[in-house]
Amino acid sequence: MSGTRSITAATPEHTSGILALLRAAFESSAESELVADLLADPADPMVSLVALEGDEVIGLALFTPVTIDDAWVAMGFAPLAVHPDHQARGVGSRLTRDGLDACNALGHRTVFVLGDPAYYPRFGFEPACPLGYRCEWVAPGDEHEAAFMVRGHDAARTPGFVRYHPAFDRF
Repeated sequence: MSGTRSITAATPEHTSGILALLRAAFESSAESELVADLLADPADPMVSLVALEGDEVIGLALFTPVTIDDAWVAMGFAPLAVHPDHQARGVGSRLTRDGLDACNALGHRTVFVLGDPAYYPRFGFEPACPLGYRCEWVAPGDEHEAAFMVRGHDAARTPGFVRYHPAFDRF
């Protein structure tokens, strides 16, 4: 990233910029509503990173806890957003890598994402269903199965049903 761009932990001062970014990056308001809910009542742990160009928020990577069969905790990655004027410049990749590093630093090596199967494997994500993971939005064999991915699968832990933060339930 060039000189005026930086990646930093999101603060309450970034909230309006984050919500403006999400409205610009996504067709529906679902993502901005979800993130507004998550920022208003932050999960613990939560990794929220912003990409800044000067003072403008141009990117966001958000990671919140997920539970697997209510037996163990990992992280869920959603959303990743980059302002349309700044896409295809490495901002999303840098946010993803820095976010995964932050999750690792918190002791959460296992991260789930429901996203583009052509994009996320470059960061070590692989299909989750064949490993035995399920989630409420993806049924085995459905058209979205390839989009449900995991990074850092721990063979010593029993896979199961992945439940995202309750804020996701209304979407």
